[in-house]
Amino acid sequence: MSIKNLILVGGGGHCKSVIDVAEGAGWNILGILDVAQNVGKRVLDYAIIGTDEQIPEFVDLAFFIVTVGQIKNVDVRVTLHEKILQANRELATIIASDAHVSKHSSIGKGTVVMHNATINAGVKIGMGSIINTMANIEHDVVIGDYCHISTGVMVNGDCTVGDRTFIGSGSVLGNNVVIPNDTIIGSNSFVNKSLPSSGVYWGIPAKVRDLPPPNDINIIKHAFCGVAFL
Repeated sequence: MSIKNLILVGGGGHCKSVIDVAEGAGWNILGILDVAQNVGKRVLDYAIIGTDEQIPEFVDLAFFIVTVGQIKNVDVRVTLHEKILQANRELATIIASDAHVSKHSSIGKGTVVMHNATINAGVKIGMGSIINTMANIEHDVVIGDYCHISTGVMVNGDCTVGDRTFIGSGSVLGNNVVIPNDTIIGSNSFVNKSLPSSGVYWGIPAKVRDLPPPNDINIIKHAFCGVAFL
């Protein structure tokens, strides 16, 4: 098996971003697995060649990377990773050619490091995470499994980010901050001290909040994609 052959699992918007990173990093993309109704369609230049139920059929052909995005819920990403591992397939680790990753850091399988991200010395990142465009991970940070560190996030030195955590775009974590597992940090928030428990936080400084109602799309857009509530 060529170590540069790659199959993507999930054909949405995040898939397009990963395609761009993977191409620049020299991977040979064989195709995409998605839901049945999308088989035969294309994402950018690549065909959707099957569904995730067909993962075991691609024996010895390629590494896999999950290209489903993550905002409020990581369950789909975790389930797809488990399917790949149960089929004894290999997970890729993809790093953009223009990212800076210290040789003194470690990055788990299934993690994607996007364009212009910086990962400094002593950083440890778990499996299945997304380090998005222009995120800055400073020295000695620990980021758990299945996290999404969004665009332009600043994680300062000696922070610990728990498993399955989402940190929204433009947020800043001060030095030595600990974020519990299963936490959501809204966009443009400032976390100036360790958080006491899992939950949804946003603001300057970040405070615990109730999750917006699922039908209130305007609140959700503000909290997770644009402007944090104060």
